[in-house]
Amino acid sequence: MILLCLLSMTASGQSVRRDTVTDRTHQLREVTVTESRRQQEVTSTAPLHIINREQMLSLGVTDVADALHRIPGVTLRDYGGAGGLKTVSVRGFGAKHTGVSYDGVMLSDCQSGEIDLSRYSLDNVDQLSLVIGDNDDIFIPARNASVPAILSIQTIGMPSADKHPHLTAQLKMGSFGYVSPFLRYEQNVNDRLAISAVGEYVYAENDYPYELKTNGTTVSDRRTNSRMNSGHGELNFVWCADTFNRLSGKIYYYDNDRQLPGVVHYYSNLSKESLRDRNFFGQLMYQTYHHKGWSLKWLAKFNWNASVYKNPLIPNNNYDASYWQREGYTSAAVLYTPSEQWAFDYSADYSFNNLSSAEVRTIGVRPYRHTILQSATAKYRSGRLTALARLLYSLYLNDAKDGESSHNMRRLSPSLSLSYQLVEDEQLFLRASYKNIFRAPTFNESYYFHYGSTDLLPESTDQLNVGMTWKMQMDGLGLQLTADGYYNHVKDMIVAVPYNMFIWTCVNVGKVRVLGAELTGFASYRLSDRHTLNLSGNYSYQQAENRTNPSSPNYGHQIAYIPKHTGSLAIGWENPWVSLSLHGSGISSRWADNNHAEGMKVKGYWDTGLTAYHTFCWGRQQLEARFDVKNLFDTQYEIVQFYPMPGRSWQLSVKYQI
Repeated sequence: MILLCLLSMTASGQSVRRDTVTDRTHQLREVTVTESRRQQEVTSTAPLHIINREQMLSLGVTDVADALHRIPGVTLRDYGGAGGLKTVSVRGFGAKHTGVSYDGVMLSDCQSGEIDLSRYSLDNVDQLSLVIGDNDDIFIPARNASVPAILSIQTIGMPSADKHPHLTAQLKMGSFGYVSPFLRYEQNVNDRLAISAVGEYVYAENDYPYELKTNGTTVSDRRTNSRMNSGHGELNFVWCADTFNRLSGKIYYYDNDRQLPGVVHYYSNLSKESLRDRNFFGQLMYQTYHHKGWSLKWLAKFNWNASVYKNPLIPNNNYDASYWQREGYTSAAVLYTPSEQWAFDYSADYSFNNLSSAEVRTIGVRPYRHTILQSATAKYRSGRLTALARLLYSLYLNDAKDGESSHNMRRLSPSLSLSYQLVEDEQLFLRASYKNIFRAPTFNESYYFHYGSTDLLPESTDQLNVGMTWKMQMDGLGLQLTADGYYNHVKDMIVAVPYNMFIWTCVNVGKVRVLGAELTGFASYRLSDRHTLNLSGNYSYQQAENRTNPSSPNYGHQIAYIPKHTGSLAIGWENPWVSLSLHGSGISSRWADNNHAEGMKVKGYWDTGLTAYHTFCWGRQQLEARFDVKNLFDTQYEIVQFYPMPGRSWQLSVKYQI
């Protein structure tokens, strides 16, 4: 997944080395070869799901949220519209247990522990991948191994062979006042240095109509206070000192001044809330590969995040709040490959986080945290067997400038994963994995006024997976199937309980057990040289139960917002005229609270979309036109209770590349 150099030339007379123990392809003498994503998904020791840029187009993926609906085991919270907050959880663990990396470096939010995925559009994304458990690529920072599941966002790489400037200009327009221009410039300055710049702006009124059914009556209205006004920019560079040494860097800035729509309940649609998010980070990554069996990766990052929340409907601005987060982070990983069968990795990470607030009543103690993570990993691959073992040591040192701090925390977390090819001449694999990991409380959970507690213990999680994968290719027909069963257990789960009518506090009383199964399938049939049919689908079953107190009436209840059944299906026809894709995703009913109180059940839904696109080519120039119809049958549904999602809408995009 990491390119070792920018240049890619004809392979005649050159040598290419495939590293069978780290799952990387190394470039020797200006040659780059990469393993197909389908092969990675089949041979992986832990569940791995990859959606690349070509599949996003051919199967009608419209945004990050839509892409995540195509992955089994994923539960997305979406508050509606282009600007609605979007967080993701995997296999019942919760959004705080799901890591998100951006070009190989983890994103962080020490305040809430959750990453808002609405910040990231697909226009600059080359590939999305989700690994549940340990990644077969062991040459990673320790932080990337410290979560039960990690979603990796990989942006578009640099140009390869020529020194011509490359320009991508795109304009999207759609329903409810949506408009989004996008611009990307990239160029190889010389044989060693490449640069790129990206700019994007998104505006949407999000005033979509909806229907609300209450007490047997149906009320029609439009969403209010839902405007989205955001922009982001990036500067990137890659410098190759020689064939095996590479330095890359990124500067990123995001600014979003959005209105927050309120709940729609009892005919009320009134909200004046607003939130302005700003995020800046800069990161550097240096990599050197296989000098006498040794490889080194070093990265450093500075992250700054500010949020300003206002609610003018509350007297005296009692709920207005401003927060500032800062993070310094560095990581070093050393990889040693003494033979084709064995690889060993040691990674050490250090990060410093602090949080300050304009209001003492919220988080006025000004907490900060030092985090030290160390991981030691061994991987063995020989013939039909692949085995991976890792031990992670985590140390959290907590303090606060103006008050009591939470306790320090330390843990050892083991993991083991295996993959075995059952038949030597067939792509049929059996895989099994186990991972123990824990999550330190967020600053909100530890310090927030009338909510947090400094006595909290970390949540501890165990995940066990057993599955099979199969792939075949013959006479223009390609098939791939995966099936996994899993068991997850969370203890010392952090839950908020009422201290009195007005004060809640976080305590470690929760236990959750998740039993589940996942199925994925992909088929591709080439009708002729210019006609191909693609079929993709997945199904997930999750039984996520409260196992805290057997005498409680909530014991055995499904956890809030975790549906038992989710699935998606897409069929695409690629042809020389207008390529088409019909796709849909849906989930079963679920509960909006853990008590399963009357009136808190959220109905299931199935959302269908249609995509048509065509690419025109003139020499080095390309023009791509795409038209999407979302929610084709105008289904009225909610993902989060009382936050209605948009009905039928359209989106037109035109992209020019040179």
